[in-house]
Amino acid sequence: MNESSLKQNIVAWLQAGPLTLVFLAFFIIPLIFVTIVSFWDYNDYEMITTFSGRGYTDTFEGCIDKLPEMCTILKTYGSTLKFCLIVWLATLVIGFAVAYFLAFHVKSQTWQIGLSLLCTIPFWTSNVIRMIAWIPLLGRNGIVNKALAALHLTSQPVEWLLYSEFSVIVAFVHLFTFFMVVPIFNSMIRIDKTLIEAAYDAGATGWQTLINVIIPLAKPGIVIGSIFVITIVMGDFITIGVMGGQQIASAGKIIQTRLDAIQFPAAAANAVILLAVTMMIIVAMTRLVDIRKEL
Repeated sequence: MNESSLKQNIVAWLQAGPLTLVFLAFFIIPLIFVTIVSFWDYNDYEMITTFSGRGYTDTFEGCIDKLPEMCTILKTYGSTLKFCLIVWLATLVIGFAVAYFLAFHVKSQTWQIGLSLLCTIPFWTSNVIRMIAWIPLLGRNGIVNKALAALHLTSQPVEWLLYSEFSVIVAFVHLFTFFMVVPIFNSMIRIDKTLIEAAYDAGATGWQTLINVIIPLAKPGIVIGSIFVITIVMGDFITIGVMGGQQIASAGKIIQTRLDAIQFPAAAANAVILLAVTMMIIVAMTRLVDIRKEL
């Protein structure tokens, strides 16, 4: 290795060093501790620092006995994955449409930036406030029910609008669509417009151009946005708790319940399981495209 290459390597490591230290201190090391604690024993009031797989066995207790039916933990993860799938599809459709409009229908870069910043307005308030804002709209005596009654579409308030799976999905889509818009828009503005013109010149219709040119080139942004949305929804328990009226189970809610019961090894075991499931989903998605090139 010559002197020039050595200096470049040193500079590269110095640039990456601070972020690497932050990553180690706030992610890798805590994750190692969580994994270690997940193998500790525990009782009703304390952790016992001896090796035990009780946190995992208690989590899957009764699963084998109930086969072929699903046990509680599998039903909970099934419910969480269902929310992930529905929210992912909804945010993908909405996010792609918004990004497409900004990238190809807004010609001025100033307007593109301005409208992109407009999408960040909901983030000027906390998630809890944005969730609570749906209650006057979807509640039993909310605006939607009053409008339905005024139009004589219902004779009594619609109960499933609030504190239900529907309200949870609505809140998720409202909260996290922005995480899909930004990476897709970032991929779309990099698309060479001459490729689209060439597709039209070759006789391609709008749909053919979208499917065969735009979507493949925007795939990195779609994957990155999907990872953002899925990882957030998988671990969320506040949104499900508030908008579900504390009646809907989720993987994140299991961890919260274990922590409230001071069963830290069991909570750590569930956190490791949740991380493993989420990582499997992310790995499956990253096999579709090399997002390192996008980053």
